[in-house]
Formats: sequence, C-alpha cells, structure tokens
Amino acid sequence: MERTSAQYLLSRLTVSSSRSQFFKGESLSLSCEEDDSSAGWTVRRNTSKRQSQCGDGWGKLSGSSCDISYIFPHDSGVYWCESRRGSTSNIISITVVPGKIRLWSGAVILQSPVLPVREGHDVSLQCKTEDSSELPPTGHMTIHHVTKSDEGVYKCHISSRGESPPGWIYVTGQELHFGFNTYFIHSQT
Repeated sequence: MERTSAQYLLSRLTVSSSRSQFFKGESLSLSCEEDDSSAGWTVRRNTSKRQSQCGDGWGKLSGSSCDISYIFPHDSGVYWCESRRGSTSNIISITVVPGKIRLWSGAVILQSPVLPVREGHDVSLQCKTEDSSELPPTGHMTIHHVTKSDEGVYKCHISSRGESPPGWIYVTGQELHFGFNTYFIHSQT
C-alpha cells in the first residue's frame, strides 16, 4: 500500500516503555496517538505466525490502545496503527527474548529509543539483564548531539551472559543516509 505523508501523520504508534526489546513475561501497552479519533484507529501486528489486530487472540483493546499483560517470544514482530480507511502509522519492531531458558540469546536486551531520534538530541543506551540485581552495573552509553552518522544497529554484549538482539537507532534529519553501522556496548562482569 502506498502511503502519503498526510496519511502517515494522522496517527503515531507509541510504546509505554519507550523501548523495543523485552524479556518474556513483561507487560507493555501500545497506543495510537491520533489526530482523528473518528477514523477508528487500532493496533495491528505481523509476527511469524500471522497478521492480526489487537484483541484477535492477543492483547486487550481499550479505545485506540492495546495492552499486553504477558508477552511471549512469539509476540516478536512489527506493530503499527491502522484506521478503518486503511491509513497507517509508523511501524515499530518489537523483540521478545526468552530469558533464562536460553542463555546464549535471551539473557541480555538493549534499552534504546523505540522511535526515531531528532538530530542534535542526546540518546541513552543501556544493557539490561533479566536478573540485573545479581550483576554489577551493566553497560551504559550516552550519545550526545546525535547525527545521521550515529544511525545504525546497536547491540549489548555482557561477557558472562552473551549478546542482545540487534536494535536499530533511527535519526531524523535533512540529509539522506545510506547503509548502516553496527556498534557494541560492552560490559565486563
């Protein structure tokens, strides 16, 4: 479906925790911030299982918000808002890691902004483990005055736990940017 800028600006999907990576069992709320409440906005998703809307076997619909009380790895996928007329919002990618069950991939997540960051603003990134109380402070990094060159894939790596799934940092600005960079935040425990 072709999107016009007018359609794109009618609604914006936001996530309660302002991050895109979660451990199994966490809760989250997705909301359609809408300019036109009569358009009937709802949260939709596309996962490895199928494409569906909130309330259709997942989540609890409340107006134009969707609450998920216990998230599973199979809830990983892309989420967006869609109106009855077919207009769509921004897309947010959600990744759910299984936690302690699979230490090689599920013990670490990256806390990073889920929405694009405007050039010139600061961005904080942090490594998080499911049982962070057992660890000394984990990796933390602040990028001051971000530019398009900071846009790319970021990952956490904690030596005793492993690596987080990749997380994109998108930077909004005037210039075009092609390609991407990969960055790691390291933490020794």
